[in-house]
Amino acid sequence: MAGTVLVTGATGYIAGELIRQLLAKGWVVHGTVRNVAKSEAGLRARLGNPGTDRFRLFAAELMSDDGWAEAAQGCTHVAHVASPIPAQAPKHEDELIIPAREGTLRALRFARDAGVTRFVQTSSTAAVVYGVDRGEYTFDESRWTDINHPDAYPYVKSKTLAERAARDWVAAEGGDMEFVSVNPGMVLGPVDSSDFSASVELVSQLLSGAMPMAPNLGFPIVDVRDIAALHVLALETPGLAGERFLGAGQFLTALEIAGVLRARLGEQARKTPTRPMPDWVVNILALFNPEVRGIKTEIGKVRHIDASHAKDRLGWTIRAVEDTIADCGTSLIRHGVVKV
Repeated sequence: MAGTVLVTGATGYIAGELIRQLLAKGWVVHGTVRNVAKSEAGLRARLGNPGTDRFRLFAAELMSDDGWAEAAQGCTHVAHVASPIPAQAPKHEDELIIPAREGTLRALRFARDAGVTRFVQTSSTAAVVYGVDRGEYTFDESRWTDINHPDAYPYVKSKTLAERAARDWVAAEGGDMEFVSVNPGMVLGPVDSSDFSASVELVSQLLSGAMPMAPNLGFPIVDVRDIAALHVLALETPGLAGERFLGAGQFLTALEIAGVLRARLGEQARKTPTRPMPDWVVNILALFNPEVRGIKTEIGKVRHIDASHAKDRLGWTIRAVEDTIADCGTSLIRHGVVKV
């Protein structure tokens, strides 16, 4: 199956790999970016310079109607990957919540009006795992984050509210358009330039020695290549209206990630931490650093993801987490992000 698909946020980490896989399967891809002139040459080069008959970029932003109708015209499918991810803690949570929610609703409206038949939203396990007080828990698609829980920081709220708003809108106004969400865990894997996602920053800091001790934080990890493949399955598989697919594999702590880097990269990973950061150090840092303050409640939490629904329903497979981490570290070194 192949048609014409709109991928929003085309310069993003997941979106770039998704576009690469869609082009390889014969899809025609429309991509949205904030500024075509600034993005096109670099993005095309990263994708192997596909012809304009196969890949076109359109200027469209989450908080403006401009450009969306043109971008969606002729599309049968949409992968809405774009979402605001802060480089630093926002001054107010609405800086994330409003564009995430309103941008999703905007993409939905223009998709419906263009006659799109399947809309796949990139949500997050952040919309699933917050609000459970116990230290260790396994989550499946039935769980939703409690946005009123103290653990729910602004990014978590933005992903939860955007997915809930999308589902409510499709039920009320979506007509025959099918909606599916894909909820990734922490996305790692190879990067193809020095511009990469916030999730990869952890590996960069571990490798570079910027983190002399590793905080007691952990994440359910998924490879960018595998989560892109899950998006393709969600776009192509018939009969998925209303489905929700969690996409993550093994849970690893920051110290365990550092251990994988040392085991697989050897001398190149000599700066990675070998000791855990005491929790009291995190608590002190949180007094002065708003970004640390935002993750303080994450200390010691173990959140496993049950991805059996995606595996059973779609035949989704994932690679070994050690390969994901090693490929991530190797690519960061190759692109000069980390000096060894």
